[in-house]
Amino acid sequence: MPREHRYFVYLLTNWNNKVMYVGMTNDLLRRVHEHRTHVVKGFTEKYNVYKLVYFEETPEVHVALAREKEIKKWRREKKNALVIQVNPEWRDLGEDLDLPCHSDQREES
Repeated sequence: MPREHRYFVYLLTNWNNKVMYVGMTNDLLRRVHEHRTHVVKGFTEKYNVYKLVYFEETPEVHVALAREKEIKKWRREKKNALVIQVNPEWRDLGEDLDLPCHSDQREES
């Protein structure tokens, strides 16, 4: 029986939704946890980007990579509209996935 593949394109933001990060992964829970615990060095650590506000899933890796690149090229207004379509309150969707809350939620970067 062939293995089912799952790939996710996701958007993270900081506590006040001013900084946004677009990423792609094959394990959304693991990857968001890595961002929240600062295992991932770089942009998300520097700007304290941890709040999962949007994600979409596909079984095709090339589709996920193309979608990530597409969204990264968008202006901020278009990214905001994408989030608002499914998450108008900009809630942390990681809480719905039983991810622990981030300890520095109110920390500005």
